[in-house]
Amino acid sequence: MSRPARIGAEAALARLPGWATASGEREALTRTYRFADFNAAFAFMTRVAMKAEQLDHHPEWFNVYNRVEVILTTHDADGVTELDVALATFMDQAAAQAGSTPT
Repeated sequence: MSRPARIGAEAALARLPGWATASGEREALTRTYRFADFNAAFAFMTRVAMKAEQLDHHPEWFNVYNRVEVILTTHDADGVTELDVALATFMDQAAAQAGSTPT
């Protein structure tokens, strides 16, 4: 399966309100979601995990209680690609449906 070419964080961020450039030396996107409780956060992560498997593109994430911190990058492209945009868009939609509050 061919992987998408690198598009860069700046191009991706123009299409992803609420996302930011991750700190560090590599090119990546980041966003934090907050939910009503742990069950809502875990349900969001489960839904995203199913989509990530479908896309064969997996997020880096960290969960504490109602908070899910996400980092997206395409490792084999050494930066941000359309896969990151697709997964970020799905995450935003899933979070909105789960009642996430913006951070």
